[in-house]
Amino acid sequence: MEFKIKCENDNANIYISDKNERDGILFLTVKAEFEKEEIPKQFDIFFKFPVKDCYSTWSPEFGSKSGLGVNWSKRVTNSRLASGMPLQSILSRSGKNRLTIAVSDAVTPIKISSGVCEEDAQFDCAVSFFTVPVAPLSEYSAVLRLDMRDIPFYDSVYDVSSWWETECGYIPASVPEHAKLPINSLWYSFHQMLDIDEMIKECELSKPYGMDTVIIDDGWQTKNTERGFAYCGDWELEKTKIPDMHAFVERMHSIGMKVMLWYGVPNMGIHSKNYEKFKGMLLDCTGNTRDFWALDPRYKEVRDFLTETYAKALSEWNLDGLKLDFIDSMVLRGKSQEHDPRRDYVSLEDGVDALMTGIRKELYKINPDVLIEFRQGYVGPAIRKYGNMLRVADCPNDPIVNRRETVNLRLTSGNTAVHSDMLMWNYDEPVESAALQLISVLFSVPQISVRIARLCNEHKKMLEFYLSFWRAHRDILLEGRLTARSPETLYSLVLSQKDGRGVCAAYEERVIDMCGLSYLAAFNSTTEDSLVIKGAQGKNYRVLDCMGNEKAEGSFDSALCEIPVPMGGLIIIE
Repeated sequence: MEFKIKCENDNANIYISDKNERDGILFLTVKAEFEKEEIPKQFDIFFKFPVKDCYSTWSPEFGSKSGLGVNWSKRVTNSRLASGMPLQSILSRSGKNRLTIAVSDAVTPIKISSGVCEEDAQFDCAVSFFTVPVAPLSEYSAVLRLDMRDIPFYDSVYDVSSWWETECGYIPASVPEHAKLPINSLWYSFHQMLDIDEMIKECELSKPYGMDTVIIDDGWQTKNTERGFAYCGDWELEKTKIPDMHAFVERMHSIGMKVMLWYGVPNMGIHSKNYEKFKGMLLDCTGNTRDFWALDPRYKEVRDFLTETYAKALSEWNLDGLKLDFIDSMVLRGKSQEHDPRRDYVSLEDGVDALMTGIRKELYKINPDVLIEFRQGYVGPAIRKYGNMLRVADCPNDPIVNRRETVNLRLTSGNTAVHSDMLMWNYDEPVESAALQLISVLFSVPQISVRIARLCNEHKKMLEFYLSFWRAHRDILLEGRLTARSPETLYSLVLSQKDGRGVCAAYEERVIDMCGLSYLAAFNSTTEDSLVIKGAQGKNYRVLDCMGNEKAEGSFDSALCEIPVPMGGLIIIE
């Protein structure tokens, strides 16, 4: 494999100092040396890779775009500390790894791109460094990791995640037990229309279902209910909604629920009292550029304000955690790239790191088990140092996106608790259809955002059954080895197994192999009313519908059997 370097730095020496192959993985040490300390311009490493048995591409950034792409419109993965991760894969039709590209540096703005060259049927690949300006440097070094092993793609991805943690120094935050338990999140169920009596009622109802934490979302800090963030920036309690936050939190604690509070970290709106104070410390071309912007963490005054705000809230209100939102909206554009002597950091990524490191330090002083939730796309290896819960980005009522993104996060997030986007559905939805929302996020911590009081009896029974099953099997679901087939079809079948026991969900594929497991629970999320079970001869089974009602039982008398399983239901084999 030949590597070419393109460099826009006239006074820089960019070179590959070392090539080292270990067990089918090529490691290249990329170095940059500058004649004097300066802000580095972008440089690129180009190489080609043959299109042989290549069928799709994969990256947590790609969403539903899984085609190979072309070199005049490449598949692009952008990464920096506050967004994404430097990881991209090319897969075979059978889901085997053909090439996984990863970079050791998850902080510096980096771009990985690939696309087919029609002249020679090879991928034109590139890794671009310093795609956004950073602080002045005199030297730089990073490792480019190219995995060409013929293994399942998810194993290659797992290995990258482990490499980041062990060899690259991105040690994730510890995960408290409550980060791995179901949550009642009030965003879709209440939005900004917060009513204290209704919230208490919902928590009293949701606790028996197995939801042990409640998240109070946007609205607690403003009378305004028009959405948007023009009124953000003061983070003072709106007492017409919650007269006494400490008393409210204690009431939640008496129910047996932990309490987390939402903050839009960088949001500063024109209607806040703090706007005049901070309007000269905002990032250009952020927010909606009209009535709110993102604060610039390169200013110490900004970092101190945010850190003190969160520490004070956690301490005085006796909160159990914070939902820290919109970190990825801190981006460097426009006039914010110009010099300002008031800043103590030049690089935005360094400013974000200083902000999040300071927040984590202060919050952990108050409560070592504090819950800290982040949301896509700030979910990479560097950001995992600061928080212990990673949630799928908003996809209301969308089981396909929730399925795809929970699996993507599970593959790339190690032991950090992965949470679904909040689950909601139409209250008149057929119960079997509503159940698909739960099956879609089976392998993550479910966040529920429907009004329990408004659910019909069938929906209540379904929710109770699924959360009960999830809690009983959460060691398998969260800690088991996850295998996910056909990412190009948004995962046709997903299996998690631990200690000879497994749970799987059939989303498109209906043939389920026991794989030598002693116990398997298989959910039917396909359009058919049956599943085909392979390798279960001599074992017994029970079929349940989505509300936990037993529909059939029996034993397998052959190695391949088709068993009626209703949509949203499951078959338990042991």
